[in-house]
Amino acid sequence: MSVTVIVPTYNERENVAELVRRTARAVPGAEILFVDDSSDGTADEVRRVAAGAACPVRVVHRDKPTGGLGGAVIEGLRAASHDTCVVMDGDLQHPPERIPDIVAALAAGDGEIVAASRYVGGGSATGLADATRRLVSRASTAVTRAMFPVRLRRVTDPMTGFFGVDRRLLDLDRLRPRGFKILLEIIVRTDLAVAEVPFTFGDRFAGASKASVRQGARFLHQLALLRFGKMGAFALIGALGAVANVAIVWALTGLGAGYVWAAIIAAETTIVANFLLAERFVFHDLRGQARAFWRRFATSFGFNNAEAAVRIPVMALMVETWGIASPVATAITLAVAFVIRFTFHSLVVYAPRTEAAERAATRA
Repeated sequence: MSVTVIVPTYNERENVAELVRRTARAVPGAEILFVDDSSDGTADEVRRVAAGAACPVRVVHRDKPTGGLGGAVIEGLRAASHDTCVVMDGDLQHPPERIPDIVAALAAGDGEIVAASRYVGGGSATGLADATRRLVSRASTAVTRAMFPVRLRRVTDPMTGFFGVDRRLLDLDRLRPRGFKILLEIIVRTDLAVAEVPFTFGDRFAGASKASVRQGARFLHQLALLRFGKMGAFALIGALGAVANVAIVWALTGLGAGYVWAAIIAAETTIVANFLLAERFVFHDLRGQARAFWRRFATSFGFNNAEAAVRIPVMALMVETWGIASPVATAITLAVAFVIRFTFHSLVVYAPRTEAAERAATRA
């Protein structure tokens, strides 16, 4: 088959030989391209297996991975020998035996993207570790479809990592991979028609699952950026900070602290935390052209404290004059401050350096 099977891997050494064996048997003549971010010798194992494989096997090892699994898939699409590409995980929970069904559906024109679905008729998610994982999978799928009701109205499993596409239909430079849900990124950022084929999500062949709370946070970040852009991601971080702020005020006042002092402590804690999260997840692409880290931090910290110096007296007025509970007053004032904070950070904190600043940085 004139198809490249792209397999992004992270510490999947024990699965390589079996994956190559089953894939070569299922799709004779297909190229298998591993894009590897591992530290366990997975790339060396791919090279060893490739020497005796029944089909072409290559590996691209990324010393400095960018974009997570999604970034690996984009790199695989660029490096593939064939235009018809099928993406699958390296743990064999995506059965290679279903690749011919994906390729056939692409060839028949059933869809410009063909996704293997756990939730379409005939599919199954039995390979998810337990009832909790299945519940989380169903819930995250429902939330995702609710956020993109038009684009995903006929897609039952936008979270699957098992799909096929003709790469010529994709503008790879337009995609912004930020995690492991690259199919969602492709569907939302393109107008390509999606078809689905069923598959049974199997048990992991070997090794440990990469699912974690951190991956869940990255998914929420990716979802916010896709739906709302930077402002959405900033809002998500702000919402987390607001919850933490209210919780700190509630806890400290419950311990007998005055609500003003509680609000000051909560504000300082969340100001620092929110800046670090925004650095990492919202404005990461602007840091290269912006001022140095400590300048950004000082500017952000100073502005947020000035904002807090205005917000906290307003909150005190709401509590003392209007009788609003201090946690509620805190939440209201934080919501009002959100738009001002986002605008300031976008236009000031992460503004590109001037030519003079660029020359000074170069001399330094």
